[in-house]
Amino acid sequence: MPELKILSFDNLSLQEFDTEAELIPLMTPEDEEEMSKEKLPKSLPILPLRNTVLFPGVVIPITAGRDKSIKLINEANAGDKIIGVVAQKNEEEEDPTKNDIHTIGTVARILRVLKMPDGNVTVILQGKKRFEVDAVIQESPYIKATIKEVQEIRPSFHDTEFNTIADSIRDLAVQIIKESPNIPTEATFAIKNIESQSFLINFVSSNMNLSVEEKQNLLKMNVLKERALETLRYMNVEFQKLELKNDIQSKVRFDLDQQQREYFLHQQMKTIQEELGGVSNEQEFEEMRQRAKAKKWNEKTQKYFEKEFAKLQRMNPQAPDFGIQRNYLELFLDLPWNEFSKDNFDLKNAQKILDRDHFGLEDVKKRMIEHLAVLKLRNDMKSPIICLTGPPGVGKTSIGKSVAEALGREYVRISLGGLRDEAEIRGHRKTYIGAMPGRIIQSIKKAKTSNPVFILDEIDKLSVSNQGDPSSALLEVLDPEQNSDFYDNFLEMGYDLSKVMFIATSNNMATIQPALKDRMEVIKMTGYTTEEKVEIARQHLFPKQLKEHGLTPKQLTIGKKQLEKIIEGYTRESGVRSLEQKVAQVIRNAAKSVAMEEDYNVKVTDEDVVKILGAPKLERDKAEGNDVAGVVTGLAWTSVGGDILFIESLISSGKGTLTLTGNLGTVMKESATIALEYIKSNADIFGINPEILGKYNFHLHVPEGATPKDGPSAGIAMLTSLVSLLTQRKIKKSIAMTGEITLRGKVLPVGGIKEKILAAKRANIKEIILCHENKSDIDEIKASYLDGLTFHYVKEMSEVIDIAITNQKVKNAKNL
Repeated sequence: MPELKILSFDNLSLQEFDTEAELIPLMTPEDEEEMSKEKLPKSLPILPLRNTVLFPGVVIPITAGRDKSIKLINEANAGDKIIGVVAQKNEEEEDPTKNDIHTIGTVARILRVLKMPDGNVTVILQGKKRFEVDAVIQESPYIKATIKEVQEIRPSFHDTEFNTIADSIRDLAVQIIKESPNIPTEATFAIKNIESQSFLINFVSSNMNLSVEEKQNLLKMNVLKERALETLRYMNVEFQKLELKNDIQSKVRFDLDQQQREYFLHQQMKTIQEELGGVSNEQEFEEMRQRAKAKKWNEKTQKYFEKEFAKLQRMNPQAPDFGIQRNYLELFLDLPWNEFSKDNFDLKNAQKILDRDHFGLEDVKKRMIEHLAVLKLRNDMKSPIICLTGPPGVGKTSIGKSVAEALGREYVRISLGGLRDEAEIRGHRKTYIGAMPGRIIQSIKKAKTSNPVFILDEIDKLSVSNQGDPSSALLEVLDPEQNSDFYDNFLEMGYDLSKVMFIATSNNMATIQPALKDRMEVIKMTGYTTEEKVEIARQHLFPKQLKEHGLTPKQLTIGKKQLEKIIEGYTRESGVRSLEQKVAQVIRNAAKSVAMEEDYNVKVTDEDVVKILGAPKLERDKAEGNDVAGVVTGLAWTSVGGDILFIESLISSGKGTLTLTGNLGTVMKESATIALEYIKSNADIFGINPEILGKYNFHLHVPEGATPKDGPSAGIAMLTSLVSLLTQRKIKKSIAMTGEITLRGKVLPVGGIKEKILAAKRANIKEIILCHENKSDIDEIKASYLDGLTFHYVKEMSEVIDIAITNQKVKNAKNL
């Protein structure tokens, strides 16, 4: 017996009973007797059923979708609720006529009508009595016919044979329900609670998995005993099919279970694994043993490995932890425990390599050679951690490559920019899914030696997040006193990093954690001078780009003058990255001409530079004249090198208020306030009438207002500008200055001297005023870079005024 279906006479749509509907009880013998006494009307509206047959007493829900059917149901439901239900001969017929329906049907009562959201109507019908269509009296708007009753021959109450057949039907129905996985077990209670034998036969016939034609033949039978026997025959066939189906399924299930057991046995049998072409676990274990024998680890590490290896051997190969443990031991075997590359301490060769790869950078190269010399003498010295700090593009990272080549060590590099997870440094615990060792241990494994040159790039750009603080995790890595036993969470063992030469790089030391900064030896790398950039471009960048673009020196050359034009007019940086891009652009233009067989200048001219790169965009400021009071040239340091800075001041009627503009920072504003207060306090020293200081407002401005400016180094320039303004005296021609001022009249030293001096020279400055303590910075600059410059070293503000301001009044001087 199939599970109970809701059958449609219109479109075969299936609907479930509404679970919230009122209970429709099973028919009792009393109900059946009362139903049999009911008289049939002379005519009835006829509903054709497309895919089922309604038996007397049975309640079924059906869905109507055709207009004729919906109209019939609505009118009947509004009236006496009695209709005739007849099965169609052809299920596919959309608009059946009198010739398309069977003559024997069932009178039905409408119990409930439900309107569906899709426009269809679901009606719940209960069969009453069988009838025969006598004559069709109308076909529109729906079929209507005269009917006559069909007599049913029922056996007597004491007919033993019929009662036995009915009991057999009931028992077999219960067995079918138990055997069928699609019929709920609750249906057993319904079968057992049916009291009427005729209703039992009709109920089972209605719900059996039979065709419409077979059910119609059962409905036609007038003798109830014959219908019962035919129903029992159909049930026996269905029960045998069901038993056969279940038997086949159980055999298939048994076969699958057997295969699974065999599969697991195969996995545990190494001989079968070898025949299948795989490597047995025992072979894998043996390979690990042989690799372990060749390792140079100490006794503690050896015992730890053996303990973990024994744990792996005890594990079930199918367990998830088996793969994790195997990966863990493979890392142990891959790491270069106590394996070191032999250092090449030919310092002259090292000097040649450093000079070959880097022009300038004398301080850095000198420090590296000193470090290599100490390593050569001691041979077991713990490597100090060096931090190269400087602007982008000056060669910090490439220094490490050259040192690695000079020493003959492996070179590894990790970029720390944006790193915000502590586990990237220390690794994850191996209990986590997807756990990995930290990047330090991974890089050592990649290097295959325990003493590589290890570049920690962009150490100032480490981030902090809720995953931890990576810079704190680096404290152990970069401490020579601690890193001989570096602990990685995944490795769970201390690893010796003391022989690794760590070289960190940064652009800004201010953002580095103080504890981390304290562990490193900081070497400052200043920007390149124009002369150095020209040589770098001529010796390194131009030949490199020629090769990368497929040209030879015979096909294109460039002179120093043109390189200087590119540097001055098209780049503003401390390093040489933008310069390399511009040089590549010039070479690409020549490569295009070669490829297209066009004429071009083999030697690049100034006109070629302008034609290829466009008009110069970054021409440097030049020193201005001294015809206006209060305009002073200062010197500034920026992240892309040095530059000159103009300080302008203006006086207007007022009450002594000082106004500052030019996007100035707090420190720079304080310098201007100090300068004005010092002038007020010492007006007679500078020949200024103190009374005028309260009659005028002062406006001090630093041009290029879109660029933020800060720092104390413009202090003496601001002082000079205000004194020049108040005395209306000229400032000496071609002079620039830099230095911090105090309320006591002292001049303090400032930084970035090299870059500032080179910027002054580019701007045609002839004289420079500095704090006397900055003389040591000047001594470190090559003498050739200082040709044509005169330096004045001062200690007091009064000395600055004496040197910078002349006794000559400016043109159109104001009378204050």
